[in-house]
Amino acid sequence: MSFAFAIDPDQPKPALFRHLADAARALLDGESDRTANAANLSALIYSTVPDLNWAGFYFYDGSELVVGPFQGLPACVRIPLGKGVCGTAAVQQSTQRVADVEQFPGHIACDSASRSELVVPLVKDGELVGVLDLDSPRLNRFDDEDQAGVEQLARIYLDAIG
Repeated sequence: MSFAFAIDPDQPKPALFRHLADAARALLDGESDRTANAANLSALIYSTVPDLNWAGFYFYDGSELVVGPFQGLPACVRIPLGKGVCGTAAVQQSTQRVADVEQFPGHIACDSASRSELVVPLVKDGELVGVLDLDSPRLNRFDDEDQAGVEQLARIYLDAIG
């Protein structure tokens, strides 16, 4: 089976994320493996959403976050809960949208080019699964529309893994 997604990254964000959500549903349909789905979703996001230098997953292993499938430069392998943007999103179980990562207390700089970050916690049936993390080399890259769109993609991912 092959997938071809012709999504124009220059279209208005609501349309972009609507098309991304449709593509994500098609891509993850019938597959429940969390790693396979995270790999495909991170590739879809990275290849479609403009101005990213990293898009991927960290999975909760019962004590900390461990890097999962991603697109971009090599990443920090382990992130303690409560540390950095990802660890904060995991502990607070709330999306973290950071306009300037250098202003975020305890930011973990896996890629020094990252300037802003959007992290959505992945929580299923009240249990932490991990986080979906997007980094950009541009300050203040993420807005309300990005947050809503990526949160929808996270829900699609969680629904797919059963």
